[in-house]
Amino acid sequence: MAETVAFELVSPEELLVSQDVAMVVVPGEEGDVGVLPRHAPLIASVRPGVISIYEQRQTVSRRIFVAGGFAEVTPERCTVLAELAVPVENIDRAAVEQRLRDAREDLADAKDEATRAQAKREIAVREAMLRAVA
Repeated sequence: MAETVAFELVSPEELLVSQDVAMVVVPGEEGDVGVLPRHAPLIASVRPGVISIYEQRQTVSRRIFVAGGFAEVTPERCTVLAELAVPVENIDRAAVEQRLRDAREDLADAKDEATRAQAKREIAVREAMLRAVA
């Protein structure tokens, strides 16, 4: 039997995935991280993007968009704590495009740095979501 790595994806609302997988690819801030069994220990920030889950080495079985968070990797396990997680097939492109327009308006209307930073973050997340469904 092929080796596997335990993978868990947790959002503030729920445990989305808890299964043994052949490989998982996580969108890290420093670049994508492919996690296989016996991976070196690692803690990384997660950027907005898609987590690809491989039940078999060559075939992506699930794609889940995450808006950021943290990943902890050990030789036996990969755990991602995500700010927001949505299966790619559940993303409503029209709704994302509207939220992106709203965020751009918020940025244009921002009166202080905190509001600007929040609008920029929302824009980055929504643009990443659109790339995920492209």
